[in-house]
Amino acid sequence: MTATVPGTSPARTPAEAAFTPSANIVELRESATIAVSARARALRAAGRTILDLGAGEPDFDTPRFIRAAAERAIDSGATHYTATEGILSLREAIAAEANDRYRGSDPITPADVVVSNGSKQSLFNACFALFGAGDEVLIPTPSWTSYYEMVGLARATAVPVFGTRARGLKVTAAELAASATPRTRGLILNSPCNPTGSVYTAAELREILSLAATRGWWVLSDEIYIRIVYGAPAASALDLVHTRDRLIVINGVAKAYAMTGWRIGWAIAPRAVAAAMTALQSHTTSNASSISQHATVAALQERDAAEAAIAHMVGHFRARRDAATALLDAAEIPHVRPDGAFYLYVDAGGDGAAFATRLLDRYGVAVVPGAAFYTPDWVRVSYAAPIESVVEGVTRLVEVRRGA
Repeated sequence: MTATVPGTSPARTPAEAAFTPSANIVELRESATIAVSARARALRAAGRTILDLGAGEPDFDTPRFIRAAAERAIDSGATHYTATEGILSLREAIAAEANDRYRGSDPITPADVVVSNGSKQSLFNACFALFGAGDEVLIPTPSWTSYYEMVGLARATAVPVFGTRARGLKVTAAELAASATPRTRGLILNSPCNPTGSVYTAAELREILSLAATRGWWVLSDEIYIRIVYGAPAASALDLVHTRDRLIVINGVAKAYAMTGWRIGWAIAPRAVAAAMTALQSHTTSNASSISQHATVAALQERDAAEAAIAHMVGHFRARRDAATALLDAAEIPHVRPDGAFYLYVDAGGDGAAFATRLLDRYGVAVVPGAAFYTPDWVRVSYAAPIESVVEGVTRLVEVRRGA
């Protein structure tokens, strides 16, 4: 074993020294949100008390009725490979729920649905199937860090389009049009938005979707947070279009059903796109977990139990949001007041990465630097944590911000 001097990097093995990343991943960046959680866990393991306000997942257990469905699936022997695109009963349930919203001339069928290992894989599959070298993809910014990397992995170019503070950092159709070029092939929407918690109104989304239809762009609508809102229900792209010719809607059970570890997401796409995504997935991961698929059927079909569980979680998220924003308002610290999801986006008053490092190392509070979302002067604060942790963490953030 090679000795390592404290404070230095370990010596590289011959195999490590020989490794040169391929052109496929040479520009790939590690997920900043995952890195923050890993850093928080490492500090805890070292004996530090850390308030983790960086997590992007609900802090609730999966509802009991969903876990019971998984147990039944195991006991009945549903432990084998499934169709790559997912079991029929799940795709039927997804299509039925989507058709409750969609009133177009082409009703959604199970053949239009592809179930994947989380909505992240669904998004990647869609990007890889639709975009390629020379294409540009518009991304309202700030947005989830993985969008930019997925577009890059497809050899396309991600084009950030920045929103204004006055609109909660949301973008308009006019701003998207101004950023477009003849090479623009699509755009990625996310409402409610990670990291800001902003929710696009139906009118705002309709104008953007109309622009995309006029220009012939593909639209990927990531609706993973659509059930976590604190006012009127959030609009889906499916509510607002009369044809799905160039629309892919992404969703899953991770956030609203507290099922992040179950890894089930899906895409609703035009038939030819769904077939292409299925073919791609057949050569990467194949089907999602059979047990998780059966559990998700229960999540979607046992609606009374699901609605009660979602309402319970959203009620807690609302209370935490209100407590945290009250502290920021009292301190007159600029932030986006979230209408959905479970994030606060806070103006760090300068370098957000340095602010987040100081907050974690000196005050024991983990947040995500805004540079991960292409807005380096901000930080993302998750309130998917007990309200006591949220209040204490934001109180410490206010102290650091005042001294910044």
